[in-house]
Amino acid sequence: MARIRVEVKGVTYEVDDELLYTDTDEWVRVEGDRVRVGVTDYAQKELKDIVGVELPDPGTEARRGEPVAVLESVKATADVYAPLDGVIEEVNERLLEEPELINRDPYGEGWIFTMKPSRREQLQELLSPQAYVERIKREKGA
Repeated sequence: MARIRVEVKGVTYEVDDELLYTDTDEWVRVEGDRVRVGVTDYAQKELKDIVGVELPDPGTEARRGEPVAVLESVKATADVYAPLDGVIEEVNERLLEEPELINRDPYGEGWIFTMKPSRREQLQELLSPQAYVERIKREKGA
C-alpha cells in the first residue's frame, strides 16, 4: 500500500492509494463481498485528539449517507457516515478502550466497522484516491 502525501498550508495529509473515499472523509477498503470502513488521515487531523467512539451495533441496516458512528474529540463531535447501503457486520471494539488508534493508524488498526453492501454498484460512486486529494486541496483552499 502506497501513500499519497498532500501538503496544504504546512500540514501533510496521507491518502492511501488502494482505497476509495467519500465526500464526508470516510475510506473504504473492498475485502471480497464486504468492505472495511474508517476515517481518513485528513479527518482525524481535523478532529485532533479522538477521545471517544460510539460504534454501531452489528446487524444494523445502514443507508448510504446516514450517520452510523460518532467520534468524540477534544475539538468536536463528528458523525461517521455509511459509505454504502448494507448491513454492519463487525465493529472495531478496540476503539472503545483505545480511541486514539484512529489518530495513530487511521488506515490500519483505527478502522471503525465492516459492512456487507447490498448495492455494490454504489462503489463506483466513491472517490478515487486522486479525486480525494483534489477534494482536500479544494477544502483547504490550496
